Amino acid sequence: MGALNPDPAFWAGRRVLLTGHTGFKGAWLSLWLARLGARVTGFALPPETQPNLFTAIGFPSEQSRIGDIRDRAELSEAVAAAEPEIVIHMAAQALVRPSYADPVGTFAINTMGTVHLLEAVRGAPGVRAVVVVTSDKAYENREWPYAYRETEAMGGRDPYSASKGCAELVTSAYRASFFGPGGHPARIASARAGNVIGGGDYSLDRLIPDIVRAFGAGESVEIRAPHAIRPWQHVLEPLAGYLRLAECLAGAGGEGFAEGWNFGPADEDCRPVATLVERLARGWGDGAGWHLSQKTHPHEATYLKVDASKARARLGWDRRLPLDTALDWTAAWYRAAAAGADPRALAEVEIARYEALGQPGAGVGAQAGVQAGVLA
Repeated sequence: MGALNPDPAFWAGRRVLLTGHTGFKGAWLSLWLARLGARVTGFALPPETQPNLFTAIGFPSEQSRIGDIRDRAELSEAVAAAEPEIVIHMAAQALVRPSYADPVGTFAINTMGTVHLLEAVRGAPGVRAVVVVTSDKAYENREWPYAYRETEAMGGRDPYSASKGCAELVTSAYRASFFGPGGHPARIASARAGNVIGGGDYSLDRLIPDIVRAFGAGESVEIRAPHAIRPWQHVLEPLAGYLRLAECLAGAGGEGFAEGWNFGPADEDCRPVATLVERLARGWGDGAGWHLSQKTHPHEATYLKVDASKARARLGWDRRLPLDTALDWTAAWYRAAAAGADPRALAEVEIARYEALGQPGAGVGAQAGVQAGVLA
């Protein structure tokens, strides 16, 4: 596939502040950073669900701080204490439908939380690079079948999407006003990723966890929007992008990378929800299936794709796992965990296998049997 792996020489001993480390993506990233030798301080609210991946794998690095990014003083103190060189900001209210129930909290976390984080960075002279993780839903969605590029307008019809669009505008304004020539030397970039799947996601109101819970209970899973198209990708794909982006920001010429970036799958992997459900149902067996929800639901976008050609051309990043392979990895992880396998060991095996796909001459087919042998 030719995509670059994170550079252990860059990350070894590097002080990193990771907000949102108790979430699904945050737990995976904290483990990967520890594997690379980074000294990670995490800052986040407690995990929202039981079970959850963060508790299952434990925090593998320097310090896990439970805190709220809505508390500016608390966050500033945490940033000052961590003395980070790299900041990866992932703390968020991460779901569309809960944003309708709590729009004030969603904007406070996703928009003002980003303000608080960047204000804290302004007072931390050692920071060299900041990656602000937003969402593919930050784009003004026009319900067209084309993939959104980084030059498209920010927007959002629902509170979650709008809060992420606002976070992008906040990041852009801070970058232009306070960072760069004559200001703080840190380089600031934002990252917009597609819908992630992978083992260890136990979030409520998210497709794969909902499927796993229903099938595991011998029930049909209720689906709201079977025809909605999303840019599905394995969780390690965008995480690899965030790490690569941070390396580029902190390196020579890093100011040229201080902008917005998409990390999404190939176009053929942007498939309808029903396609994923039916494929997982066939693999699960035991009569697993789905049914259309008859409830009234708030608006969610129907078509959503992002164009990651800039990341491929300039960062050397690319997706490694076709969707079918990502689904196989995900299903195998849940099956192994349900059978009693250690979640941290499962995650470490997947990270190692993903890195192996980045070696010269490697391909998905060459690695296809690794997980089957280790996770059986």
